[in-house]
Amino acid sequence: MVKRWLLAVLLTGQTMVSMDGSIVAVAMPDIAEGLHSSGSLLQLITGGYIFALAVLVVTGARLGDGYGHRTMFFLGLFGFTASSLACGLAPTGTVLVAARIFQGASAALLLPQILSLIQLAFEGPARARALGLYSMVLALGVALGQVAGGLIVTLGGSWRPIFLVNVPIGAALLVIGPRLMPPEHRKPVRLDLLGVVLLSLGMIAFVVPLVLGREQHWPLWTWPSMAVGCALLAVFCVYELRTASPLLDLSVLRRPFVAPGLFASCAVMGAYTGFLFTLALYLQNVLGFSPLHAGLTFIPYTAGFATAGLGWTRLPLRMKANLPAFGLLAFAAAASALALLTGDGWPALLSIPLLYTAGLGHAAGFSPLVDRITSAVGPAQASSVSALTNTGALLSNVLAIAVFGGVYLSSPGTLTRVTALLVALLVLAAAASRRR
Repeated sequence: MVKRWLLAVLLTGQTMVSMDGSIVAVAMPDIAEGLHSSGSLLQLITGGYIFALAVLVVTGARLGDGYGHRTMFFLGLFGFTASSLACGLAPTGTVLVAARIFQGASAALLLPQILSLIQLAFEGPARARALGLYSMVLALGVALGQVAGGLIVTLGGSWRPIFLVNVPIGAALLVIGPRLMPPEHRKPVRLDLLGVVLLSLGMIAFVVPLVLGREQHWPLWTWPSMAVGCALLAVFCVYELRTASPLLDLSVLRRPFVAPGLFASCAVMGAYTGFLFTLALYLQNVLGFSPLHAGLTFIPYTAGFATAGLGWTRLPLRMKANLPAFGLLAFAAAASALALLTGDGWPALLSIPLLYTAGLGHAAGFSPLVDRITSAVGPAQASSVSALTNTGALLSNVLAIAVFGGVYLSSPGTLTRVTALLVALLVLAAAASRRR
C-alpha cells in the first residue's frame, strides 16, 4: 500500500511537469490580453519553460546521483510549486517569463528523479506496472494539458488558475511525499562542469531556433544556430566518453537494446506529438472547433492509451516481445484511416473507435519499450537512462512540432502529408523495437 501511494506521488509530480508545457498554449490569447504582451514575449512564455527543462534535465539527473534522488525530487517540487505561484500572480509579461524559466529549471531537477526512484523502489511485475503508468503520463501529458487548459480557462474565466492549480497539489505532495520515499541512495560524484557548459550551450543553440523559428518563418540565424548546436553536442559526446567522471554515462548505450529502444521511443514520441499538434490545428483552423472542443476530441485516444498502458503487463511473455511492433503499426493504420476520412469533414462516430485504436496501439508500442530499456540496466545507471529518456522525449517533441508544423502548413487543408510522415516514423520505430 505504501508503494502505491509512493507511485501516486511520483506520477502526480510527473503529470504536473508534463502538462505544463501544453496547458499554457490554450490560454495564450487570454494572457496576451490580460498582460498586454507582444508576440515575442508570448513565445518566451512558452519557450522559456522548454528551454530550461531541455537544457538542465541531464544536469538534474546527475545531481540526483550526487545528492540523492529523494532530496532532488523534493527540491525540484518545491521550486516548481513556488514558481507556479509566481506565474499565477505575475503582474507583467516579463515577470511571467522569468517565473516560467525558473519553473522549467525546477522541473529539470524533479523530472529525472522519478524514473530513477521507480527503478529503485519497485521490482519484477510491480515495476513493469509502475513503468506502464509512468509511460502513460509521459506520453499523454501534452493531450491532458490541452484538455485541462481548456477546461480551467473556460470555467475559471482567467488564465491565472492554470498555474495556481499546481500550488495546492504541490504543497500536498511536499507534506505527504517524504513519509513514503525509500531510503536515500547517494554516491560521491564530481560534477562535470565542462560537460555542463558544453551540453547547455549545445542544447540552447539547437533548441532555441526549433522553438522560435517556425513562428518567425525560419529567419537566417536559425540554421547556423542549429549547426553550432549539433557541433557542440557532438563535442560533448566525445568528451563524455573520454572523461573519468562524465555528466552523462553514454556507455549505457552499449547495453543490449538500449540504443535501438531509445531511438524507437523517441520516434514514437515525435510521431505522437506531431499527430496531436497538427490534428489540433486542423480541428480548430479548418473545422472551426474551439480549443476546448479540440482538446476533448482526444479523450478516446487517452482512453485507448490507458487501456493498453494498464493491461499489457498481464499478457504472456511471448506476446510482449512482439507487442511494440504490432502496436505501432496499429497506431499508424488508425491514424491513416482517420486522415482519409477527414476529407469529407470530421467523422464524429468513426473518430471515436479510430482514436481509441490509435491510443491503444501507441501504448502497446511505447510502454513495453520503456520497460525493456530500463530493465537492460542496473540501479547504478538508472539516472543515465532517465536523463536520456527525458532528453530524448523533449527533443522529439520540439522537433516534431517544427517538422510536422512545417509539413502541415505547406498544405493546411489536408492531413495527407502529415500522415505519411507519421507512418514513416512509426514503421522505423516498429523496426527498431525488433532489434536486440
